[in-house]
Amino acid sequence: MTDWDGRRWHDMGGQAAGPVPMESHDFALWEKRVDALMVLCGQKGLFTVDGLRRALEDMGEEAFETYSYYERWIAAVNQNLIEAGVYATEELAARMAEIAARGPTYGEAQDG
Repeated sequence: MTDWDGRRWHDMGGQAAGPVPMESHDFALWEKRVDALMVLCGQKGLFTVDGLRRALEDMGEEAFETYSYYERWIAAVNQNLIEAGVYATEELAARMAEIAARGPTYGEAQDG
């Protein structure tokens, strides 16, 4: 006998979750960029809302519980772009290494 109720770990619909904070949130620049990237890629037909949702649901409970909202979204966008053949994981890694070598701040990158 099992106590599985038919829900996956991310499905919290109808469960008590406490009060919803209503104060506004000042979004960081990178969060705004993630949102813009999702809109632009969707308009270009690179992925669908269903594809994003699937990637979010497939990332696993640990990631879902430890990543912030926009960290989950950028991971889902990345997964969908890789699946669409926009770039390969190796290309992304190489580009990220180039950017990391510039330095941790914009100012330091401009000095190099």
